[in-house]
Amino acid sequence: MILAGDIGGTKVNLALFDGKTRAVEKRYESRNFSGIEEILDDFLKDNNTKPERACFGVAGQVIEGNCKLTNLSWQVDTTRLRKNLGMDAVWLINDLAATAYAIPFLGPEAFSIIQTGTPVSEARVSVVSAGTGLGQAFLVPEKNGTYTIMDSEGGHCDFSPRNELEAELLFFLQKKYSRVSIERVLSGPGLLDIYKFYITKHEEHEAVDFPATIVERAIAKTCPVCEKTVELFISLYGALAGNLALQYLSKGGVYLGGGIAPKIVPLLQEGGFMESFLAKGRFERYLSEISVKVVMDESAPLLGAAQYALVL
Repeated sequence: MILAGDIGGTKVNLALFDGKTRAVEKRYESRNFSGIEEILDDFLKDNNTKPERACFGVAGQVIEGNCKLTNLSWQVDTTRLRKNLGMDAVWLINDLAATAYAIPFLGPEAFSIIQTGTPVSEARVSVVSAGTGLGQAFLVPEKNGTYTIMDSEGGHCDFSPRNELEAELLFFLQKKYSRVSIERVLSGPGLLDIYKFYITKHEEHEAVDFPATIVERAIAKTCPVCEKTVELFISLYGALAGNLALQYLSKGGVYLGGGIAPKIVPLLQEGGFMESFLAKGRFERYLSEISVKVVMDESAPLLGAAQYALVL
């Protein structure tokens, strides 16, 4: 039995796998707990089966089995986890690495298509996920049909404006943050900051305090400022995804994970995302052949973590 976890700034998902079959799964709100050990105790107390291996995808950089979560004041390390779980076979990997590792094992029903493209088997894959933060990870094919996972902290690279509007957004954000990374705009908090940027340009607006509310009103077309906010967010998302496709020659596809993309699939499919994705000059044709999909299965990181533990 394998214990798999997806530990993020907003939620923690845990599951037990019997081989590749998910036996038990439960979701927890991260803010209600002081650390992962408390959640594990609750999850395992009613399960008679003792897991033999465990792997956790964590939202942050993993260094020698340790991770300080980027958007949550938790320290997660394999030494404490091994003691808590009473087993030696425990691993931590980046949460986006876990999502990336799941991609080859997910069926077509797990995705929504933004661009069909011409997928190439055993080719490089890019995964980018906007949620509480912004994560990136990549798969590099090996000769034996497996993949090497490359994790990344690319979400903390510089936000680089492409036009006058985005330059104004950068200057607006520089008043709030000492440095503006791409995560400052492509994340849930980023949606709120883009919204606040737009309301400085409009005298009439409704107070909005949650990213989900912005998305809901944009989809319902009941709030013009929310519509503009999500429109710019999608444009920036498409530009970043296109950059990653070029940087890693991702002929195996570009996949959007995280909590935001699945909620805005109809808006992603309207055209703004792909317009920015393809707007790379002489490489537009190259990018038009790359498949772009949204990962709709929220439990994908669990499957990826379980697969990682299974093959080690």
